[in-house]
Amino acid sequence: MRLSGEELEVLSILEENHRIPVQDIALMVNSSVEDVSAIIKKLEDEKIIVSYPALIDWSKVAGEENIVAMIDVKVTPKRGVGFDEVAERIYRFPEVTSLYLMSGAYDLSITIEGKTMSEIARFVSEKLSTIDNVISTTTHFMLKKYKHDGVIFGENNDRDRRMVVSP
Repeated sequence: MRLSGEELEVLSILEENHRIPVQDIALMVNSSVEDVSAIIKKLEDEKIIVSYPALIDWSKVAGEENIVAMIDVKVTPKRGVGFDEVAERIYRFPEVTSLYLMSGAYDLSITIEGKTMSEIARFVSEKLSTIDNVISTTTHFMLKKYKHDGVIFGENNDRDRRMVVSP
């Protein structure tokens, strides 16, 4: 579904802070309260706004979805600071949406977003792998999102989910 510029603005505002009153959103996008309310209802009805806080299913908005990659990183910890210093260098990149210290074969787990696979590849080769303490990386591209933050994507919540019981 292709959205108007105003609809995209409303989505971005709600994704950033879903608690902003509709009146304030209307002022921000230079529109009426009724129009913004109608836009929000439409986005909810179309299941583009999946839940609140606003969890946007960007795959349903033509031209607006990002590629998400999860990168496992093996690093050499620095004496006296451990993994914190290298983690701080990594989480300062704007592409990085989450960063975790992990147990197991890899030390850090990074989630990044980009517009293309090439953009992700450039991040890994030009930014991440050039950090002194990074020994190796393994990149995994997310192909489909089934569930996020407890919300199931693509499920038809309107259908009757009761089991058929017959004698």
